Amino acid sequence: MSRRRLPLVALISGRGSNLQSIIDAAGDDDLPVEIRAVLSNEPDAYGLKRARRAGIETRVVNHRDYESRHDFDAALVNVIDGFEPGLVVLAGFMRILTADFVNHYHGRLMNIHPSLLPDFPGVDTHQRALDAGVKEHGASVHFVTPELDGGPVIIQARVPVKKGDDADALAARVLEKEHLIYPRAIKWFAEGRLEIDDKRVLLDGKPSLDQR
Repeated sequence: MSRRRLPLVALISGRGSNLQSIIDAAGDDDLPVEIRAVLSNEPDAYGLKRARRAGIETRVVNHRDYESRHDFDAALVNVIDGFEPGLVVLAGFMRILTADFVNHYHGRLMNIHPSLLPDFPGVDTHQRALDAGVKEHGASVHFVTPELDGGPVIIQARVPVKKGDDADALAARVLEKEHLIYPRAIKWFAEGRLEIDDKRVLLDGKPSLDQR
């Protein structure tokens, strides 16, 4: 008997490697989602090609076509809602979203960030981790709130910072982990196993063991 698949829309801006990990997991029937569309603010994003190869519908909503961030987000909401998703995932979407957008998808908007949040929110996380001299670095999947990279964490993965690492080497090691934990977090959501309690994420009613 086939499982009900959660309708999902993904937002990207670039190469879409995390998107590919989600597509692959859904294709292996390990992830009970139906990727209804992939949207990008960048017309030339390589991730759009990944989606089309997988037979997934794509849309471009170019932020340059709008006078304000609010207008762009309103247009984006209009397109997303046309696909009636149960979950919206940011997979390398490089636009800061307005509070109105985030609140519209409260509890069903997910992002992956290349650091062990709350450490190193924002950009250039790998170089900042190296500059800070940390011994561990990693990635976090979290629910999105209006506070940048401040939403409750669902799952984290850690990697050691090795002697001689540069930002590219560290980023590559973290990316391998990203490709594992993002589909896992989405699967938990699709299976109805996640809830938010007092800014904590609960998995099966208990704080996630992967959460700091």
